Amino acid sequence: MVNLFDFIVHIDKYLDVIIQDYETFSYVILFLIIFAETGLVVTPFLPGDSLLFIVGTFAALGSFNVLLLFLVLSLAAIMGDSLNYWVGTYIGKRIYSGNRLIKREYIEKTQDFYRRHGRKTIVIARFVPIIRTFAPFVAGIGKMDYKRFFSFNVIGGILWTGIFIFAGYYLGRIEFVQNNLSLLIIIIIFVSVLPAIVEFIRNKIRKNQGVD
Repeated sequence: MVNLFDFIVHIDKYLDVIIQDYETFSYVILFLIIFAETGLVVTPFLPGDSLLFIVGTFAALGSFNVLLLFLVLSLAAIMGDSLNYWVGTYIGKRIYSGNRLIKREYIEKTQDFYRRHGRKTIVIARFVPIIRTFAPFVAGIGKMDYKRFFSFNVIGGILWTGIFIFAGYYLGRIEFVQNNLSLLIIIIIFVSVLPAIVEFIRNKIRKNQGVD
């Protein structure tokens, strides 16, 4: 079994193998990864931002049609969030109550994210790993109006996939980018989780000040 960390950090190498082995079917594989990352609360660890950026760089090299890639993965992101919403609506509380695969702390962090950002969370969360996966789930548990949720879902899904895919597509033509994809993946991951790190530090400071 492929080491998950190695897959995420060196996703460009694995993607190259996938393209060679599956060719056109690679679009389906990428669709399933993005769909699972956004649609299943048990798979928040799957690559999201970095994967979108890397497939964009591969499109720049001619491995994918960038517009088709954008349409397919935007659809995957929108459908994933929609599934997550309905799971949260109908069986959300029963799933995460006592379920070891779904950490309660993730739910609580997402609920706190909602308190601070309101309904815009569905859009903003697209750019925050883990929160991205749990935001539609919590929206479903909270019975957010689906029409309102869906409008934010579509906007967020298009913005998220479009920004990262086309950033990879245009930057992927630069030789430095082509030669340092693994480094860029690490940078993207770090920048993505930076808000969560900052928030964690702030909470620690608040707790310490409360104790003192």
